[in-house]
Formats: sequence, C-alpha cells, structure tokens
Amino acid sequence: MGFGFGKVEEETKETEEESHNKLNFERPQKPTNPAETGMNLSFITDLVLKTMYGTGVEVGGEIADELKLSFEGVVEPVLRQLKDDHSCEIIGGGGVSSTWRFVLMEKGIRRALDAMTQSGYIGPAPVPLNEYFEITRKQSGRKGIINREGIKKMFSDLIISDKMVEELGPAMNATKSSLFLYGKPGNGKTSIAERMTALLGGPILVPYAVTQNNQVIKLFDELYHQPLEEKPDIIYDARWVLCKRPTIVVGGELTLADLDLIYVESAKFYEAPFQMKANGGLLLIDDFGRQKCSPVELLNRWIVPLEKNVDYLALATGKKITVPFDQIIVYSTNLDPGDLVDEAFLRRIQYKIEIPDPDREGFTKIFELVCNGKKVEFKKDIVDYLIETHYISKNRPFRACHPRDLLNQAIDYAHYRGLKPELTKEALDYACESYFVEF
Repeated sequence: MGFGFGKVEEETKETEEESHNKLNFERPQKPTNPAETGMNLSFITDLVLKTMYGTGVEVGGEIADELKLSFEGVVEPVLRQLKDDHSCEIIGGGGVSSTWRFVLMEKGIRRALDAMTQSGYIGPAPVPLNEYFEITRKQSGRKGIINREGIKKMFSDLIISDKMVEELGPAMNATKSSLFLYGKPGNGKTSIAERMTALLGGPILVPYAVTQNNQVIKLFDELYHQPLEEKPDIIYDARWVLCKRPTIVVGGELTLADLDLIYVESAKFYEAPFQMKANGGLLLIDDFGRQKCSPVELLNRWIVPLEKNVDYLALATGKKITVPFDQIIVYSTNLDPGDLVDEAFLRRIQYKIEIPDPDREGFTKIFELVCNGKKVEFKKDIVDYLIETHYISKNRPFRACHPRDLLNQAIDYAHYRGLKPELTKEALDYACESYFVEF
C-alpha cells in the first residue's frame, strides 16, 4: 500500500507505553541528611535563606516543601543553626517543629540578600550534575532494541505504509545518528516524531535543576515535561520529577545561541537549552533550513554530541561544562533536502525518510478513522463525492491533515445551524469553500 500517513484523533487511543509509569531502575531515595543531597551545607543554607526571604514562607514544613527536601533530616538542622546564630527566630507553632514559624531577623535578611547577589535562584533544590549524568545513563532510550512488532504497535493508530515502517525501524536503532523527515506540510511529520519518542521506553526522571560548582541550571520545564504523578512517594527524592519522555519541537526561530546555556542575568542562574531539556526523548527541529543559522552550522553543532553522548555548554564566565546528551535529533522540512545542503553534508544524516501524500485509499481510511474519533457516522459515498468534487476535478493533492480539518469545520457548521453533526455534501462544500482559499 503506497499511501503515507494519517492520524487518528488523540482521544481515541492511549498507548500502553504512555500509561506505563514504571522505571526500569531503582529510584533515588530521599536524602536523610545534608551530605546525602550532594550539596554543601553553605549552599543549602543560602537556598533556605533565599527561599524564606523571596517567598515569605515561614513555616518549617512549608520551607522544606518549597525546596523538595526532607524537613527532619535536612531543613530543620539548617533552621536550627540559623536560629542559633541569630539569623532567624521561632515564633508560635505547635508541638511539632515542622509547624513552627521561622522568621528572618535583620542578620538573616542581610545574609539572604548577600546570597542573592551570588545566585538569585529560588526553587526546588538542585541535584548535582554528576548524579544527573548517572540517571540519564540509566534511563537512556538508546539502550534497547526496537523491533518491527514494536514499531507497528506504536503506530497502530496511524495510517502508515509498510514501507515507512521498514524505514523507521532501522533509524530508531541507530544510536549515533540523526534522522531527516521530509515531505509536504500536513502529512504528519510531528505525529511520527511523537510516537518515536514513545518507542524509547517508559517514563524518565527529570530534575527541577542541576548544580555544578554552586552554579544552578534550571532544567524542568512544564511546557515540555509532563509529570506522571501529583506527588512522589515520601521515600523518594522529590527533587526528581517522574515524567513522560519529552518531544521538544523548535522551528524557524531557533538560533545557535539557543543551544547554549541561557544566563538569566537579573537572577544570576541558568536556563537549560532545548537539547538538554530533550534528554531521554526527542528534539524535533521543524522547518529545517528556515532557521536564522545555516543548515550547515546546525548540522555541525551536533557532530560531537552525537558521537560522544555529551555536550559542552558555556557559562557566563566563558568556562565550559560537560552535560549529558541523550536524545534523538530529528530534522523536519517541507523543502527538498538537496536544496538545503550539499551531498557531503547530507550524508551526515544517515536516515532520510520521505513522508508522502496519502493516495485516495489512504485518504479515505484516514477520514473513516477521524470520523470514528469524532463520533460522526462515516459515509463513504459522501467522502467519494468530496474527493471527486474538491480534489480530482481541481487537481488538488491529498494531505493527511485534511480529513481532520474538514470534519472539524463540518461539525462547526452543524452546530451553528442547530443540527446533529454528520457527513453531508452541503457541510463538506461549506468546509472546502472556507478551508481551500484560492487567490
């Protein structure tokens, strides 16, 4: 079957892989004393002071919650030390020390302000960079073998040809290569990338932040990291968030500067770049060739990380640090790959897969699946009318996104007229007139 790709509505199916919340290694346990956090005591003390000053939180247990650290083992000893040196005082509270209010005194305020001149980071305590390396290695999606059955199962809710399955399989098993998806817009390149991410395995742990030599890099990003639990079990280190493997999409706005540490000068800490946030998952560089940097510069940027599984990022001081690099890099473009870079550079991307337009049979199947997802009765004769009237007669190419978009407009049309949504010639004529604008 020669057609390419089509997507069933998301609500129609949840894959087993997406609902599976088990790690394949032992999860880090909650630190029971300051030494087990991997941070030195002065760093923890500064973080406690900044949290108290910057958030106004005073109750001991709430301070610990802000930092994602144990109150009894880590935060309480620090607060008692601050009380002893007159940086804070205890006001009110019950018989349990975690309910006591710890209020900063003048000395404590000065110490907090001084700490903020060094680093303004306030939030969950970071994990040491070396621990992040270790966890990234343990949860690497590149460790397993992905076979044909796994590919077919993961793509079972898509209209995808056997030819494409055979092309994607070997590419997913390439540990030191990137992948090129090309074809006309609207044929599902992003949807393919999302399922490629799920093929990498179960969930991963993402730290809120990491630290190296007292420099803090904020890593967890709610835009890209989807938590799988509301709150971790009390025995686990709460500085790590159990998440789905991320699929991060960047487009034509991407610059080379975006691929280095982003220094938040006003707060004196760093934001992790896209590729660091994509660790454990997939980074999709969409609209490849339309970035502000040249395609050659972008390809060159990944040579060392893909080969060594590490990336070298620059601090504001100019010093370089080494961070883990463990993801699939996928380039996606609507342009001819040969027009972007010369043959020598194109060879660096070993796997180049075309996502073609669906043919008539594929288009019809996609329409049927979308109708099922939207609870609208599928009528093949009406779809045949659509194809003959608005595609064949107008020499218009099929796109995999068209069934979803046209059906959505037909449903909107029915709602406006107070009718039950259904496939009719009138509704599809209206949808096509609005959707296909010709100048």
